[in-house]
Amino acid sequence: MSEGITWSESIDDFDWDALEALYRAAPLGNKNAAGLCMVFTNSRFRLFAFEGGRLVGAGRALADGADCSYICDVAVMPSHQGTGLGKRIVSRLVALSQGHKKIILYAVPGKEPFYRKFGFRRMLTAMAIFEDQGQALARGYISEDNAS
Repeated sequence: MSEGITWSESIDDFDWDALEALYRAAPLGNKNAAGLCMVFTNSRFRLFAFEGGRLVGAGRALADGADCSYICDVAVMPSHQGTGLGKRIVSRLVALSQGHKKIILYAVPGKEPFYRKFGFRRMLTAMAIFEDQGQALARGYISEDNAS
């Protein structure tokens, strides 16, 4: 397990460029610093993991305080993947989300077994509109919907 990790929920004086670099390295896509600042600022729960002052993990949850909490953007530096850090981030976000009627998580295709360990189960009725539907289809986030 990752030792020497310090945790923060604060965005005061936060280095958004370091978070952008984390998402690129994880790899979870090219998310720019300004966009990350916006989404983390607008999230009810946010969590940052540091080791020796260096950002090594992050995650957030959009939540309304009663009905729904949506955990997203969980990322861990490759150097810390497989150490239990991702598990600790998700566990902390689930704990922060307790009291909501449902906790939803959006996973990268293929990572579902990791999240099942926390009690997450596949939703049969979830639907989405992506900015780039073709890319979402190609990456396995959505399926062709031919049902009428």
